[in-house]
Amino acid sequence: MIIAQISDTHLTLDTPDANQRMRDFALTVADINALDPAPDVIVHTGDIVHNGRQDEYAQAAATLAKARAPVYVLGGNRDDRANLRAAFSASGYLAPDSDFVDYAIDDYPVRLIALDTLSSGSNKGDFCAERVRRLIELIDAETTKPIAVFTHHPPFEVSVGPDRLHFETTDMVSRLRQALQHSGRVVAVFSGHVHRAAAGNVGSIPATVVQCIATTLRKGEYPPDMKTRPVYQVHRFDPIWGFTSETRIVEARPLAPGICDTSLPGRKRVP
Repeated sequence: MIIAQISDTHLTLDTPDANQRMRDFALTVADINALDPAPDVIVHTGDIVHNGRQDEYAQAAATLAKARAPVYVLGGNRDDRANLRAAFSASGYLAPDSDFVDYAIDDYPVRLIALDTLSSGSNKGDFCAERVRRLIELIDAETTKPIAVFTHHPPFEVSVGPDRLHFETTDMVSRLRQALQHSGRVVAVFSGHVHRAAAGNVGSIPATVVQCIATTLRKGEYPPDMKTRPVYQVHRFDPIWGFTSETRIVEARPLAPGICDTSLPGRKRVP
């Protein structure tokens, strides 16, 4: 099984770099479409848009509609649950009446579980007792497949950047970590939020963070020719060895006609 993971596109319509963010997003989807072998799924691990607005989600949904593989999304701290759910409701995997944007996908050799780590009070993660209960239910609902879990906020300490912990309290991340280790069948945790690559563990479970797709917000040092080239990750699963992840640098080539119009009305197209 092959999973393409993207995160932190932070799509916006009214900032000076709005066109660049749209271009980064569209180029990334086009690059994923060109992968051979093609991924089985694309998972977006949150901060799809920057302000949680309906018009931003309309643009994001139009871009993701160009993807050839099935797309699954989860919310980040910049997302709005109701507007996200409305924008992607046609896909059928988001429960319309749930307090949280969490779900499981059982259509593949690896079971995919998406978690909701949004906080109503800060940009850091939250994982309350109700979300712990829901996660354990999702894990226990199917008992034969390995599980890959997707979160926006990473459930481990990140050694670079101003914040090592990306949840509001240590108790929250401890609850999440304990729940992830509940069954012994979670084989990987994939996250976003940090805007740079990072790796850690949840007990014996490998956990990684993918870079930010929005190049104007990406952290870390990159050579000049990569400043406007998005980066994402491709995760390949082997039943014996588990997941092997590689970083994919988006090809710096013009978008083919019809892929996506990356300019906004009244704005100059990014070259």
